[in-house]
Amino acid sequence: MKIPAPLHRWSLGTKAAARLQEKLATRIRIVPLKRAVRRIAGIDVAFSSDGTRCIAGVVVYEPETGETIETKVAVRAVRFPYVPGLLTFREAPATLAALRKLVCEPDLLMFDAQGRAHPRRLGLASHIGLLIDRPSIGCAKSRLCGTHDLPPIERGRSVPLYDGQEIIGAVLCTRTNVKPVFVSVGHRITLDEAVRWVTACADRYRLPEPTRRAHQLVTRMRKGM
Repeated sequence: MKIPAPLHRWSLGTKAAARLQEKLATRIRIVPLKRAVRRIAGIDVAFSSDGTRCIAGVVVYEPETGETIETKVAVRAVRFPYVPGLLTFREAPATLAALRKLVCEPDLLMFDAQGRAHPRRLGLASHIGLLIDRPSIGCAKSRLCGTHDLPPIERGRSVPLYDGQEIIGAVLCTRTNVKPVFVSVGHRITLDEAVRWVTACADRYRLPEPTRRAHQLVTRMRKGM
């Protein structure tokens, strides 16, 4: 997969990194998908047991058949401290390296991470989506910021995730009576479309298949390190 040259370097101080997020967030586009989605790249990240290496896994999933088309993994040294809200600077170099290895071209990126449901509206899904100019979705297992009403308990139901008066995502029930997931726009997609694609891909488990399989991939890799 062809990846454009980075818009910036990753070795920044924490204050400079936060300012960069605020700047790049203004460039995120919330617009309808322009073409049919036939292949989705699920992306997840793990870390070695000593915390010195980041492991990024990509699984290209075909929604129509339920098949895995391609898998890639990349490992990179961790160069940025653990700071909530700035995890992209730890995870992006390995993520971009894994995406660069892909032979096929996915139509949509689905991250086990935040998109605009982030204090500065630029989680990993938004940041990477913007850098490579691809439609992307954040589908996180937990809330980073925002407030919401009581989460739904019926599959396919959702409630808005707010930060003040702004809707920054959706709290989506993918299985009845199971904890919800937190869906948000990454880049070049609408929130309604993001919710629909996460729901469509989560037909058996709480997590949608692309990111669930990516999680399994990086977990296996981590055990071998």
